[in-house]
Amino acid sequence: MAAKIEACAGCHGQDGKPVDKTIPVIWGQQTGYIYIQLRDFKRGDRKSEIMQPIAASFEKEDMLAIAEYFSKKPWPDLGQPRAPKDISQRALSAEHSVGCTGCHLDRFQGDGTVPRLAGQSREYLTKTIADFRTRARGNNPGMTDLMLATPPDDLAALSEYLWPVCKIGPDRGQMLGEPHSGRRQPFT
Repeated sequence: MAAKIEACAGCHGQDGKPVDKTIPVIWGQQTGYIYIQLRDFKRGDRKSEIMQPIAASFEKEDMLAIAEYFSKKPWPDLGQPRAPKDISQRALSAEHSVGCTGCHLDRFQGDGTVPRLAGQSREYLTKTIADFRTRARGNNPGMTDLMLATPPDDLAALSEYLWPVCKIGPDRGQMLGEPHSGRRQPFT
């Protein structure tokens, strides 16, 4: 298992900070979400020249163990500045019309099979949105529909707003960089 985890760290970062900003943070990501993405890469439901060959060698138990391992790691602070006030206001207005927190929860922390978005890099979020809009990422048709129905300027504002949002982690009072318990807590 150590070799498989080490292979992940090659791109996703030894310290949880990906080597390329278009690569997602997986440290502290939701266990169920990581597992589903690995499964989808293995089945070919999600395309990637890099991830598909890696996931092809994984058995279900490997994917579950990898997901569990990375979900227990502390979410890294990428040191990203907050979005300007006008961008934040546009993003929050877009969020209210799109309803992101209906699934991604308060503070965009995700839960279970729904990913945490808060703290991902703007470049990764922008690429993911573009991939859903162009159907290059087809493993979640509901997200494709939402991305196509949302004006591009609103999506750009959401990408810029989400990357530094939430200095508080999924547990009340927990700062980024601390491991989370996995318990879903309401935002207060």
